[in-house]
Parts: sequence; structure tokens; C-alpha cells
Amino acid sequence: MTTFESLNIASGILQSIKDLGFENPMPVQAEVIPIALKGERDIIALAQTGTGKTAAFGIPLLQNIDTSVAKTQALVLCPTRELCMQITKDIEDLATHTKNVRILAVYGGASIEQQIRELKKGNHIIVATPGRLIDLMGRKAARLNEVNTVVLDEADEMLNMGFLDSIEQILSDVPEDKKTLLFSATMPQGVASIAGRYMRNPVEITIGRKNEGSANVTHTYYLVPAKEKYKVLRRICDSEPDIYGIIFCRTRTETQEIANRLMHDGYNADVLHGDLSQAQRDSVMQKFRLRNIQMLVATDVAARGLDVDDLTHVINFSLPQDGEVYTHRSGRTGRAGKKGISISLVNLKEKHLLQQIEKKVKKPFILMKIPTGREICGKQLFHWIGKLESVDTDHQQIDSLLPEIYDRLKDLSREELIRRVVNLEFNRFLEDYKNAPDIEVPSGERGQELAPNRKNKRNQITGAAEEGFTRFFINLGRLDGIRPSQIIDLINKNTRGKKIPVGKIDLMREFSFFEIESSFTKDVLEAMGNITIMERNIVVKIAREKDDMPKGRDTSTERPSDQNKKGKKDRMKSKAKRGRY
Repeated sequence: MTTFESLNIASGILQSIKDLGFENPMPVQAEVIPIALKGERDIIALAQTGTGKTAAFGIPLLQNIDTSVAKTQALVLCPTRELCMQITKDIEDLATHTKNVRILAVYGGASIEQQIRELKKGNHIIVATPGRLIDLMGRKAARLNEVNTVVLDEADEMLNMGFLDSIEQILSDVPEDKKTLLFSATMPQGVASIAGRYMRNPVEITIGRKNEGSANVTHTYYLVPAKEKYKVLRRICDSEPDIYGIIFCRTRTETQEIANRLMHDGYNADVLHGDLSQAQRDSVMQKFRLRNIQMLVATDVAARGLDVDDLTHVINFSLPQDGEVYTHRSGRTGRAGKKGISISLVNLKEKHLLQQIEKKVKKPFILMKIPTGREICGKQLFHWIGKLESVDTDHQQIDSLLPEIYDRLKDLSREELIRRVVNLEFNRFLEDYKNAPDIEVPSGERGQELAPNRKNKRNQITGAAEEGFTRFFINLGRLDGIRPSQIIDLINKNTRGKKIPVGKIDLMREFSFFEIESSFTKDVLEAMGNITIMERNIVVKIAREKDDMPKGRDTSTERPSDQNKKGKKDRMKSKAKRGRY
């Protein structure tokens, strides 16, 4: 068995490795480190995220640095701020027992003036995002003329994010005789093109098979009626009490809507997409890393470069169109030798897409049965019993209260006490699932189109509400900048904080529909029957059923400017007057 000691690693770095608790090198480390330490060959390493790539290049970088020269000798490029910070921390941990090594992270969203001041002090290793490094090069603050090693980490992700021109500009500014180490989960044409132009006779190291998904990930899927996707998502989350994962959606709107619905339904979830500020993004990620959030709902772009360990699940609420994107998604779980599960929610019209992805990752996808209400309640119950069995009871603070507690409960039998505790603890699950029918995909189910066509849009307008819910019309739509979360806020604000269960929300161009539990119909009508936003009367009423829709034009859903036929100019004036909602 290969050991770190057998790789000719310096004693100080070996001590840091020991302090970090690493016993034996991972496959990518055992392959890359000996070659990189010699510094004679360029290297292309194809390996999934979470396989130890940072140490594979970080150890040779540290060992080959000449600390007597206060100039930048190694450069690491990576796609995102989060990954930049994580790589820097990991290399700093490896350098704990290596004297006088200076490592600096430079990325967007932080003070460029502060980074310029740090660069003037002289840094041996710079870890950077391409955009910020280009800015610093333009200001003559980042000098790369002494760089002897360049690392491109997550090269495929950097190309997906549009950094090709920046990478080429950076590579053209470093010495031609530098060594290049390229790390990537997949090998698309763009990555191969960079390798061909900027690397000389590279040695290629592949951990697993090229473009293959992680060996530690189990790939599963559920065949789901398209309109039931959210219900199935809830059942999956409820059937996995210890879930800690990322739910991927295709668009920002869908991401925000799913996150809002999960949070509204009491799940420990939050959202990550491109509309968030850097401060909001940092706050969400900090809570997620601390496990204060169990489920992060994210777009692919927002999740790029995230480095979070121990994820149990990745859930594809919407399948990606590209197999390489799926590989990156699923690669966020099953890391560092641990097992992970990738789940996809698929309707029948998406099965061909699933089959293409299955061929791409060269892994079989297992068809799963949608959990029943009984199965979910059983899993939650026994998970809670497990926590009950292991709870720490050595709390002297409650000892003085126990006599009174015993006295108040003395008339309850053991069986009745257990029954009451279970009902109290599992009230939500019991209420949700005691009469819930199983969700099945009929043999003739066709699913829905991936992109809504006119027929589907018509069904959104006239479709009946889910059982137990009432469907409402509101004269705010996408043109007003309205989002599902804002409709929920509007309901909560005007019903004075009542916890009204909100169901499906359909955003149209000039108006929208939302569903609320039928027992609250009167509350919503009374509270929202006469409200004004930015001098505009807001219409909220029960949506008409399909048979009641007039054959002619429905002017109740139009803006006043449309009804008056004043043209595009007047519509723009009206829009400017009332502002974005």
C-alpha cells in the first residue's frame, strides 16, 4: 500500500498531514504527487470533485517553493470565490509546519485595495478566480513573471462559466517554461483545446474512467407525474430524516419557488441563485456548512465551486440537458470515500434524457418506488426513537422538576404516555399522510412538455385547484417583476400573520394564480379584496373554472392601458408610474 512517507514528501508537510488525520494518500494523490514533485512534466488529472485533488497539487506546490525569494512562484486558478477560499485554507493547513510560506487568495466581492496591499508584501502562492486576477494584472499589482507552476482546478467549470478568454490571457502572461497542472472532473472539447495549446507533452492521469461519475454515488430516479413533482420531493425528504443535500433546479424562478414552498411547509431549507448578493450568498453557505440548513435549493451556476463535505443526497428536481452538468451535480455527494445518493425526478417525456445521461456517466440508474405515507411515518418514528434512546439524560437542572412531572403524569399508563408523546411529536406527519393516497404514475401517463406550450399555458389559466385548495386570480404578473415569494408575502401581510397554507403558484405574463387551503378562502377574500400597491388597485378573486371562461377576450386580466388601447408608449408610462412590485 502506498503511504505518504513513500512519496518523498518533506518532513514538515508530513507532520501537517498527520495533524490533519490523513493516513494514506487517495488514488489521485498517489498518482500526481510523485510526478509533480519532480517538476518535469505537465499533468492532466481527471478525477471527480472530493477525491483529494487539492492535496494532490498543494503538497508539490509547497515543497517546490523557494521561500528565500519573495515573489509569486505558483498560481492556482479556480472558478468561484468559495472554492478559492477553500483551496487557500487547505494549502495553509498543509503548510502549518513549513516556515515562511506566504499564500494569498484573490477573488471578486472582496476589497481589491486590500488585495493589492497584500500582494505588495510578496506572496509565494496566489489562489485566484480569473476575473479578479485579470483586474489585478491590469493594475500591475499581480506580477506573474516568476511563476513556474500554474494549476487549473475545476477547468471544465471555469469554461462553463465563460472564463476561457481570461484563462488564455493569464496563461499568455506567465513564462513559457512554466509547468501546468490541469484538474477536471470531465474532459469536454474546451478543456482539451486548452491542453493542446498551453501544455507540452502532458502525462494524463485518470481516476476511474474518463467522464465517469463517482464510484461512490448510487444513481436513482422516480417516475413522477409532472404536476406531482413537489409532492414527491416532500415525500423523499420526509423519508430521509437525516438528509443533508442540494436540490438542483433549472431556473432561478423555479429554484426560488421550490425553496419558498419548502420553507413555508416547515422544512429546514434555503435558496442559492444568481439574484442573491454576495453577502446573502455567504450567509446561506455559512448556515449550510454548519448544518443549520439541511437542504439547499440551487441553480447549477450558483452551486459551481461549492466545496461542502458529507452531503448525503443530491436531488435533481429538474434534469439538466447536459450529461456533464449531471456529473458535476452528482459528484457533490459520495466524496472522500463516503457513500452518496443522486436522485432524479423524471416524467415519462424526460426518460430519453435520463437514458442519455445514464450512458454519459456509465452507471445504471435504479427506478425507485415513491414512498407511501405509512412508510414515511414509520421511518420518521423510528428515527426519533433512535434519538430518544441515545439522548443525554444527565441534566441536573431538571432533577428538581421531575417529582412534579411524575405527579402530573401518574394517571397515564405507559402505553397511553407513549401514544401521546408520539402523536405530539409526529402531528405534522400524521396529519399530512394519514389519508394521503399513494402517488403512482399510470401506465398511460405522458408527463408534460419540458417547456410549456400554449395548451399547457391555457391549462394553467383554467385548471382546477388541487383537492382541498381554492384557486385565486391576482392581476400581478411577470411584467410587474412579481415572484412566488412576493405573492406569499402579500398573502401573509394582508391576512395579518395567519398561517395560510399556500399551494401551487402559476406566474403568467400579466397576471397570476395561486392556491390556498379552502378553509381560508373567506379570510383571503376579505383581507385582499380591496388593496392598493403604488396607486394601483390589486384584484384578487376566485379563479373561474374552465367551463365558465368566456369564448371572447377576457378583459378582466388586462391592464387599464391595454383596455384603453393606448399602445406600447402608454403601457411603458403606466409601468414606470407604478414601479416594479
